[in-house]
Amino acid sequence: MKVVILCGGRGTRIRDVADNIPKPMVPVGEFPILWHIMKSYAGGGYTDFVLCLGYQQQAIKDFFLNYEAHTGDFTLTLGADKAVEYHGAHDEEGWKVTLADTGLDALTGARVKRVARYLEGDENFMLTYGDGLGDIDYEALVDFHRSHGRILTVTGVRPPGRFGELAGDESGLVTEFNEKPQATGGRISGGFFVCRRELFDYLDDRQDLVFEQEPLRALVGDGQMMVYRHDGFWQCMDTYRDYRLLNGLWEGGEAAWKNW
Repeated sequence: MKVVILCGGRGTRIRDVADNIPKPMVPVGEFPILWHIMKSYAGGGYTDFVLCLGYQQQAIKDFFLNYEAHTGDFTLTLGADKAVEYHGAHDEEGWKVTLADTGLDALTGARVKRVARYLEGDENFMLTYGDGLGDIDYEALVDFHRSHGRILTVTGVRPPGRFGELAGDESGLVTEFNEKPQATGGRISGGFFVCRRELFDYLDDRQDLVFEQEPLRALVGDGQMMVYRHDGFWQCMDTYRDYRLLNGLWEGGEAAWKNW
């Protein structure tokens, strides 16, 4: 099953981290968040990717065209007989990555529609965003999707709280404090969709088509959307605070999304 990743947005809310690279290339540790997302899917057995590119797409193309140079050591021989010798192997051998230009200013619905040709013959495919990480059980997610037969499955997550959560007794004594806990209330879409091919019947090529608005409302109205409940780790990278949080988890050896 192929994995479509939306990588074309401008990421305006995280410009204080880096305004010269696309949001999926913002680093978590040594590598872009996009790499972490792909590694997580690969850890679940999914290694055929379609990247929907747009804003500053050349940075993503260059990363994959020069993947060995970006991720390992190499020796250059200069001159007329120039050559490059890469040292060691990496775990990403065998990945298939399609880099598709879906337009500079296209919104999410149009971007998904524009990669339909790379999914011909696929009854189902995965879909997610290039800025969110989670410890998703991909096998359970796909099994759930196949079990209900609807067009779209969305992963429903409990968003992390924006502030520390306090618990206290009747006297006011604090008995528990959790920094950015998972919310205990309702769920939001965490991305990590699984889609039947019929999804494309709900999309068109309009530049301003937002996947999360008209198409999803139509799917809900037709009874074609199901939610897979995920109670584990999930975190998007929208702000500098999120960037610091994800990097802190990675550097501290507490990256829940790492399944490789």
